[in-house]
Amino acid sequence: MEYFGEISIGTPPQNFTVIFDTGSSNLCIPSHYCISKACDKHSKFHPTKSSTYTEIGERLCFAYESGRVIGFTGADQVTVKGSTVSNQQFLEIVTETADPFWNASFDGIAGLAYPSLAPDGMTPMFDNMIAQNVVELPIFSFYLNRNPDDYIGGELIFGGYDPSFFIGNLNWTPVTQKGFWQIQIDNIQVRGTIAFCAEGCQAIVDTGTSFLVGPSEDITQLHHSISAQLVEGMYIVECSNLNTIPDVTFTINGIPYPLTPEAYTLKFSDNETQVCISGFYEHDVKSPSGLLWILGDVFLRSYYSVFDRGNDRVGFAPVVL
Repeated sequence: MEYFGEISIGTPPQNFTVIFDTGSSNLCIPSHYCISKACDKHSKFHPTKSSTYTEIGERLCFAYESGRVIGFTGADQVTVKGSTVSNQQFLEIVTETADPFWNASFDGIAGLAYPSLAPDGMTPMFDNMIAQNVVELPIFSFYLNRNPDDYIGGELIFGGYDPSFFIGNLNWTPVTQKGFWQIQIDNIQVRGTIAFCAEGCQAIVDTGTSFLVGPSEDITQLHHSISAQLVEGMYIVECSNLNTIPDVTFTINGIPYPLTPEAYTLKFSDNETQVCISGFYEHDVKSPSGLLWILGDVFLRSYYSVFDRGNDRVGFAPVVL
């Protein structure tokens, strides 16, 4: 459902588990001074314990799709897998909503979207990586493992990509709006027939969203097409029927990207019963270009993704299963 990695902040380093999120641009970490009970379940940054810390103090509030944080800004060096960015501004969280942070397995969020989503004066971490020559190329890439039993949940590379994780060549599509990693979908097909986005629609490529999200009316119709039933607030597909329900194919820049039923359902075991939950989720995300789709982890588990800031484009290729 979720993918995490580790960063460290300060001197000596203080370690934190974060979601590397292409749907936001801010680095947010719980502060030692956080008053929310949710913070007590996570690692907290102690500014007085870092010799490289600089207090900025600007008070900010960030709203995510599923929660909100409030804090003040500071700056320090941030290290990811041995690569260090100096003077990285980040939000030190002093209050956060219980949902989703109370039960979260992560401490904070490391945003990887464009600077226009960040507050004035706060440079996103990857932009500082580029400016400080920490990365060889102005790109980063994700492989998200579909097997929850594997020790390695996936791979994030800053400055390159790993061809051993995908089949064939990368297919590129341009970014249409430089805020989120927003792209154009040509259409969405079910059983070989265009069912949604017949005239094209806009989508966000978002590693921080677990599901594949679409407008409410479309997702309701899509659930009907895959014979999903609403049970206690979740859409359930009979696991025994996965070989009979259709693929859902997203066409992007002329290239079809099919999702099989095994790819767009999430399997959970309840005692001896296996439950298959739909990975499609309805939410009306509004933008000047209309309602947006969100290509979250349900899509990205099937397709290796490369985010190219140098050319403002996103590349996809089928993952090696």
